[in-house]
Amino acid sequence: MQCTQMCVLFSAVLLVSLASDKKLRAKPVSKPVRLITEEELEIYDGSRDGQPVYMAIKGVVFDVTKGKEFYGKGAPYNALVGKDSTRAVAKMSLDPEDLTHDTIGLTKEQLESLDRIFTGTYKAKYPIVGYTARRMLNEDGSPKKDFKPEDQPHFTLNDEL
Repeated sequence: MQCTQMCVLFSAVLLVSLASDKKLRAKPVSKPVRLITEEELEIYDGSRDGQPVYMAIKGVVFDVTKGKEFYGKGAPYNALVGKDSTRAVAKMSLDPEDLTHDTIGLTKEQLESLDRIFTGTYKAKYPIVGYTARRMLNEDGSPKKDFKPEDQPHFTLNDEL
């Protein structure tokens, strides 16, 4: 009788465990949304060996490490990394004045070029590692209601923020 009770108990625990495991596997996995501050982004400017290289465009932070020959220390586009270089990418410029997130005053053609490069080059080639505060937060620090991560089309604000 004691053996029968142990078998029933073991079976019940096993069934509950399997059911819980199935529920966990069935739930869609969402990546955490990571806020990267301007100060943190500056650290990933390609100047430190063994450190990833990050750059932001339109508030989306990309890991461009696999393009070190373009973005690493001493590389031709190193000026773009460690910051949000949206304006520079739109204008195809390395002028220090253009190394900013600011898009005010850009022409329609420059904004269209920015969108093509953002989607066709950066989103297509490099992993997204986070978002700048300007992309995710209002000036008062509250979450932007319309924020959607570029790599998570089914994201809802309640998922993370």
